[in-house]
Amino acid sequence: MIKKITDIFISLVVLIVSLPVLLVCMIAIKLETPGPAIFVQERAGYKGKKFKMYKLRGMFVNALEIGPELTMRDDPRVTKVGRVLRRLSIDEIPQFYNVLKGDMSIVGPRPEITSITDNYTSEQRKVFDFKPGITGYSQINGRQLLTPEERVKMEIEYYSRANFITDLLIILKTPKIVFTNEGNL
Repeated sequence: MIKKITDIFISLVVLIVSLPVLLVCMIAIKLETPGPAIFVQERAGYKGKKFKMYKLRGMFVNALEIGPELTMRDDPRVTKVGRVLRRLSIDEIPQFYNVLKGDMSIVGPRPEITSITDNYTSEQRKVFDFKPGITGYSQINGRQLLTPEERVKMEIEYYSRANFITDLLIILKTPKIVFTNEGNL
């Protein structure tokens, strides 16, 4: 219950405070490339339930048609605005709406794309016992440098013993990782 209240409170504060930044970013996205400013992608969440995850669009609209589903280092599909948004993790801010909807938590395993989770082993599917998060253990310990397999193994092990204090420590460590761009492609 404490986690849920904390999730709602933090999400409301972040969305309200970041509203001017979001509006400027959305205008910049629309000025640079045609298409929607918000990118919606199906992800696997708690108990394997599929949900629509929201992000600011940092790639060209047809990015999934011309390249792999996962972002690559120096990905040519990323727009100029997208590079800035991703560098500062501003593109993740709309996920706080996912937290308010109950699809995600502030802290939890990374919500993975369904084309990857559809192939999870029974051991890997244990990650669905936890609500996915905006930040989490793998986000502060390797981020995008981890393979999906490494990430899910790490998250199952960690979240099976996590608690409110460990979540709080992850929240406190996240800004350093974001500002140093550690582990980000």
